[in-house]
Amino acid sequence: MSKSLKIDRQRLISKIEELGKIGALEGGGVCRLALTDEDKAGRDWVIARMKSLGLTVRIDQIGNVTGTRAGKSDEAPVMMGSHIDTVRTGGYYDGNLGVLAGLEVIACLNDAGIVTQRPVAVAFFTNEEGSRFAPDMMGSMVHQGHLDLETTLNVVGIDGSLVREELERIAYRGEDPCGGMRAHAFLELHVEQGPILEKEGIEIGAVEGVQGISWTEVRISGVSNHAGTTPMSMRHDAGYCAAKIAVFARELALRMGGNQVATVGAIDLKPNLINVIPNHAVMTVDLRNTDEALLQEAEAELHHFLQKLTADEQVSIESTTLARFEPVVFDPEMVALVEAEAKAQGLTVKRLPSGAGHDAQAFAPNCPTGMIFVQSAGGISHNVKEYTKPEDIEAGANVLLQVLLKKADSED
Repeated sequence: MSKSLKIDRQRLISKIEELGKIGALEGGGVCRLALTDEDKAGRDWVIARMKSLGLTVRIDQIGNVTGTRAGKSDEAPVMMGSHIDTVRTGGYYDGNLGVLAGLEVIACLNDAGIVTQRPVAVAFFTNEEGSRFAPDMMGSMVHQGHLDLETTLNVVGIDGSLVREELERIAYRGEDPCGGMRAHAFLELHVEQGPILEKEGIEIGAVEGVQGISWTEVRISGVSNHAGTTPMSMRHDAGYCAAKIAVFARELALRMGGNQVATVGAIDLKPNLINVIPNHAVMTVDLRNTDEALLQEAEAELHHFLQKLTADEQVSIESTTLARFEPVVFDPEMVALVEAEAKAQGLTVKRLPSGAGHDAQAFAPNCPTGMIFVQSAGGISHNVKEYTKPEDIEAGANVLLQVLLKKADSED
């Protein structure tokens, strides 16, 4: 019976659309930054859905929420999950799909009256995006013991808010301890957020691992002066230095090739006036690679460039690491299981790495972990135009369902 079990596509799509109304932006898209009022409303909605499915809901001290369905035994659960926070101009699918598809899997089990050997759980994790508080994957990293709880509670956000205070304000600083929960296995269904599956006409991605991520904040202090009267040779221009760093990052990635990518995603200049040489710049540099040694090489080149730029332009440059995660390799048996199940359902499948960070990477060192990708139309994500076709959502959720059943009823 379990082999013929299928998710209800329309039920899942309708839930994605319902959640998308919370924090909806005019003209499309969603804004639910972590620990805002919109995030609270989204959390409340998901918890109501969990309770309607009969799940036992628990909230830990960093605000992660887990809904658990009892199994025949009280062994460690097989967990599914992702996040419901978004970037400022997010779409309906990033993170939300993994949570709501997990709940749809539970609904299918309830409808069919299936009780698994092991408990199964669905979780959503605090501040996966890192858009309001750094680092990203914050909740899952604390949940799995990779980040210290007290240090994380004292993180200050981009708006001056404190994680601890915002958790308390929205009533999501729970009592469950962090860092000790170990799942039997972890599964995350996610949109690819890239163009490969669509470009190659592939329905399912069996994710082999996650790129390493290095986020650096660079602060440049120069001298403000008149834009018309200061000779070019006598300038200490923070804006020019920021531009040089942005160009260097792009050229570095192109020169290294392979899976190396580099992005300057934010630049803030002061005094930010058309006729004044900037005396201050704050910017971010995002470096990623699937190879730890190459990622370290890129970081070293950036560091040496900053030192040279400081001397050449006679400015002060300070750099701070905002987030640093080594590349993660997922359990080979989990990757193979996703691949085999996709093929068994008559779906095309490709093994590939993830270029984005995901909550699953926090679980990988502690339990067998796997990810399932489905297409992102046009490769677009972190964008109000983000879209995944209903048939792709259905395909991914059905693979999730069958892999979940295999792990929840297996002896190992």
